Amino acid sequence: MTGHLFSMPGRRIAGRTRVVAVAVLVGVGALVSRGTGRAQGQPSPPDRVFVEGEELVYNVRYGFIDLGQVRIKIVGTARGNSSLAYEGKALIDSYPKVPFVDLHAVYESLIDSGMFSRRFLGRQKNEGNWDLARYKFEYPNKRVLIEVGTRDSVIVKRDTLVIDTPYHDGLSLFFYARAKIFSGLKVNVPTIIKEQRVNTYIDFKNEHTSVDLDAVDYPVDVVRFDGNMDFVGIFGLTGGFEGWFSNDEARVPIQAKMKVLIGSVTMELMKWTRPGWNPPRAKG
Repeated sequence: MTGHLFSMPGRRIAGRTRVVAVAVLVGVGALVSRGTGRAQGQPSPPDRVFVEGEELVYNVRYGFIDLGQVRIKIVGTARGNSSLAYEGKALIDSYPKVPFVDLHAVYESLIDSGMFSRRFLGRQKNEGNWDLARYKFEYPNKRVLIEVGTRDSVIVKRDTLVIDTPYHDGLSLFFYARAKIFSGLKVNVPTIIKEQRVNTYIDFKNEHTSVDLDAVDYPVDVVRFDGNMDFVGIFGLTGGFEGWFSNDEARVPIQAKMKVLIGSVTMELMKWTRPGWNPPRAKG
């Protein structure tokens, strides 16, 4: 079991569904884009990434086959010693009629308002049982406490990783990318995957463009970025990715594309619940 949404355990063709779902959670990429770079000196929208009650629903597919759905929510808040944190939740489910695939997973992350992970819990149904991975980030002690469980979540492994900087799990990384989309920075984001420290490289290019979205009848105003992973995840998730997020204060991931060894996986925003928000219409 992994503690990162980039890769999840699985078998045979089911792995393809898992890879697609993971690509959506990271929120990177798109299928269709057009436009020009963001105008020099144009102000960035304010940051309102965290809105309690927000729910984003994505259709996920491999090629032309719809494989599953991912729902990402902000379900609540928590107060730490000095800062506010947000409780994020992701639910991944394959569609019932997809042959040979039966994926059900739940991921929960406590995300500090300073944009790093405080704790993570991942659970996945495996042959009728629920496996788990739990991470507790103890920054004052410069460590991550890890628990891994199998067969109805019986703990079978405990470990500790030494860290010297804030880290991310896959769900907190989803929100980190939203917060930094207008930054123009090239960053190396410390990330935990398969109970190991790895790197996720992102180039926030701040390129203003547009994408087509089936859920609306107009081109959506978005901002593009891309990046690279320096590791190979389960089922071959590796290498480059690119992404398009909404060009507004919500910074919602709209579409996604990510490479795997067997080809490409894609996602598309299909439903959303966020008070007062709809995908912004591209101008011109």
